[in-house]
Amino acid sequence: MTEEIDEANERLERAEALLGRVEELRLKLEQTEDPDAVIELLTELAEVAKQAEGEISAAKRAADARA
Repeated sequence: MTEEIDEANERLERAEALLGRVEELRLKLEQTEDPDAVIELLTELAEVAKQAEGEISAAKRAADARA
């Protein structure tokens, strides 16, 4: 039971770190005028957001497993 809680907490910590990266990329995007750089940033932003979503889903599954 504590293993599931630990896993959920670890997943949430990773998701928070990824969301911090999303914010960094968003700020870079606001400052970028080069179209190629914008495309590159948007691609990276989408990848990081997808990873964050995966971590959140995994945390929810781990939390639900203990219930």
